[in-house]
Amino acid sequence: MTDQDDLDRLYLDIFETDQRGAAIFDDLFRRFGRGGVVTDGGIDAVLKTYQRAARREVLDYIVTRCNRARGVDDATETPQADA
Repeated sequence: MTDQDDLDRLYLDIFETDQRGAAIFDDLFRRFGRGGVVTDGGIDAVLKTYQRAARREVLDYIVTRCNRARGVDDATETPQADA
């Protein structure tokens, strides 16, 4: 088991196993999970689309880590923090 495996398991424990963490994740999803492309508004629509994608990326990262702890590797690359 690697440090990454331990960290994946920690994400799973916090955000899915622990009811408090699951409640927090649900709240984050309701607030930031809105995805999709905005088509009305020219450049403002483009900016809003990128903003939504950035918010959603954090949630996707958490889900990816939880999935990896369960043995489902749905990421094309290993999640890494930006330097």
